[in-house]
Amino acid sequence: MPINSDQLRTLIVQPVLAALNLPAPDVAENLIMGTAAHESHLGDYIKQVGGGPAMGIYQMEPATLNDCYVNYLDYSSRAALKTVVDGFLAAQPAGPDGSPDKAAQLASNMAYATAMCRIRYYRAPGALPSDPNDLSGLAAYWKQYYNTPLGAGTVEQFIADYNRYLG
Repeated sequence: MPINSDQLRTLIVQPVLAALNLPAPDVAENLIMGTAAHESHLGDYIKQVGGGPAMGIYQMEPATLNDCYVNYLDYSSRAALKTVVDGFLAAQPAGPDGSPDKAAQLASNMAYATAMCRIRYYRAPGALPSDPNDLSGLAAYWKQYYNTPLGAGTVEQFIADYNRYLG
């Protein structure tokens, strides 16, 4: 059963975006909501269907999570942003060393997964669409920078899932 989209938006996405304080929160909000609608049908599943590595309502792969840290958040100039992102981590699930298991928390911690989804989009080289209600623009941005041109998803599927789950 899908997550209630109004509750996801108001209780998770909006507070996380406010805490991150990154540009274009209104556009990012609709893009993130659309990503959840398409990638997991708002939480119908939290582990990639077919045995792949993607996790959570945004279906982020651990390799993508790691890349966001190694090639972006771990730079000292971004220490404040990393502190905010890591502030969403819960103590459990933890890894073998006792620190939070970030990859596992993509599935178990919606606030952290939302923060990482926003970081993924924030790092994208292209500017976000200017209109938060430009569904075609949001879908094209998702395809280019989240699903990637080689990914199986399509702009049309994103739009259909957005309308189905968020319309």
